[in-house]
Amino acid sequence: MLRLLTIEFFKLKHSRAAKVITITYFVLFLFIALIASLEFDFAGIHLRIADQGIFNFPYIWHFNTYIAAFAKLFLAIVIVSMMSNEYSHRTLKQNLIDGLSKKEFIASKFLTVFVFALISTLFIFVLSLILGLAFSDYNEFSIITSDLEYLLAYFIKLIGFFSFCLFLGILVKRSAFALGFLFIWFIIENIIYALLKYKVFEDDRIADTIATFFPLTAMANLLVEPFTKLDFMKNAANQLGSEFVKDYVVHWYDLLIVCCWTVIFIYLSYLLLKKRDL
Repeated sequence: MLRLLTIEFFKLKHSRAAKVITITYFVLFLFIALIASLEFDFAGIHLRIADQGIFNFPYIWHFNTYIAAFAKLFLAIVIVSMMSNEYSHRTLKQNLIDGLSKKEFIASKFLTVFVFALISTLFIFVLSLILGLAFSDYNEFSIITSDLEYLLAYFIKLIGFFSFCLFLGILVKRSAFALGFLFIWFIIENIIYALLKYKVFEDDRIADTIATFFPLTAMANLLVEPFTKLDFMKNAANQLGSEFVKDYVVHWYDLLIVCCWTVIFIYLSYLLLKKRDL
């Protein structure tokens, strides 16, 4: 395992673009901390973002993981570029000549995906803990350690998404086309969902249930937007005579669906590599 990781990080170490994008990815996380310093006037009222409860425990676990998940596209570029470089620089063929099996090659890529997801999760954990201890109104240990399942959901979401990107990188071979295919797949999922909802089934719940099994939708369902949980959002809705009815819970079956897709993407990546003439 260590040998496979060493090989992959040696390649990344000598890729200037990968280093720049990866550093940018983690630097973007620090911009979450800058949110605390934002202040503005609204309707004659002076507001500071940090005072609105977004850094309160345990809400911060949900908020920070949801915001940080948007930055995953940066590492997606690294992953598809990593596969593209294997073909363009012929390092894949050289690795196989040097004795690395195709199964070990896929394992090395998945380990890289796993490490990226793990480091990202640990980074968000530490950042959220620091911001929470600095700004949260609630610092009891039991409150701090509640809702940590959002970190697990974030970790599983990253592994699933990066595994999908790895599969596309192997399938398409070109990073730009792989990222384009990712966007097209997103559109396809939404078109299918719209057809199911408005043309096939009269009951919207059936279409919603089917859509939960789509890969990108399943990943999105792991972390539902957290903004409507804030008190000032609820108060604003109540003043308008409405209320937010949403399920913010991280469900085990959503985690299971994404884990299943991860296995499928990795297995398909192996099948493609196994059958392809290199």
